[in-house]
Amino acid sequence: MKISNSDRQLLREIQRDSSLSLAQLAERCGMAQSTVWRRLQEFENASLITARVALLDPAQVECKLCVLASITLTDHSEKTVSGFARLIEGHPEIVECFATSGKADYQMKIRVTDVEAYEYFMTHTLLRNAIVREVHSSFVLKELKSTTELPI
Repeated sequence: MKISNSDRQLLREIQRDSSLSLAQLAERCGMAQSTVWRRLQEFENASLITARVALLDPAQVECKLCVLASITLTDHSEKTVSGFARLIEGHPEIVECFATSGKADYQMKIRVTDVEAYEYFMTHTLLRNAIVREVHSSFVLKELKSTTELPI
């Protein structure tokens, strides 16, 4: 899909605030409301826009502790990798997971209430799973930047 400069402006605006009305988007982007509506439909149909969500304050919903965990699997067989995929899908505490290069096989971002909740999750979910060899955890002390906006 070819993206024009006006499309980029529209995409930047909805990344900042997807609750804006068509009229507000049209005004901010210098476009007609009908054009904004049509382009948004095209973006969704092309899966350029994959979701429209509300971002919550983790501290206010009892998910204040953010943990970055490096995971090493026992092996890289199809059975192990697919089992790990099922493991991460079944746990909402894992909010992001990436297959990575380097020492660890995966990097996870985990959100829980507190250290005790993470210790329970790690020992009862991750370390008791036969496909997980190692878990190395880092606790986020301070978030310096957190955004969902892509630099377009």
